[in-house]
Amino acid sequence: MEPLTEKQIRSSFVNCTKGEATRLRLPLDFAELPWDELDFVGWVDPGAPLRAHLVLPREQGPLGISLRVPAATPASAVKSSMCQICLTGHASSGVTLLVAPLAGPRGRQGNTVGTYICADLACPLYVRGKRQPKLRTVRYEESLTVDERLARMSDNLNAFVARVTTG
Repeated sequence: MEPLTEKQIRSSFVNCTKGEATRLRLPLDFAELPWDELDFVGWVDPGAPLRAHLVLPREQGPLGISLRVPAATPASAVKSSMCQICLTGHASSGVTLLVAPLAGPRGRQGNTVGTYICADLACPLYVRGKRQPKLRTVRYEESLTVDERLARMSDNLNAFVARVTTG
């Protein structure tokens, strides 16, 4: 992924207001992000830990999605221990349900879509083997190459983003 500026990131969001995009906090390590190892930038907002953000490269320019942790998600409801984007297995605390308001009028009416994703939003690093889950209950070995797993991750993320942008 090509490095992005703060201005590019803030102007990329499609499912929040300009004011919300202005107020969001960038990752604390923004200046040190490993851009060449990222297929998208994802982070939990340091000033609002129940909010997260994803920014993906697109031909037309970066596309940002604002996410949040649902208000009432009891711990017993978290059944997934596998990220639905990169398919990395984690202990249940390593995967969280994040929901995104739909882009446009339907999102302003409160409609959302959600997915279970790595709690630290570091899917590209897990797929590349640059980061390991803290605790894993079961380790799944795959015969896919890293490039094939990256393509699958991209397909899964694009499918989620399509649900956000087209409702």
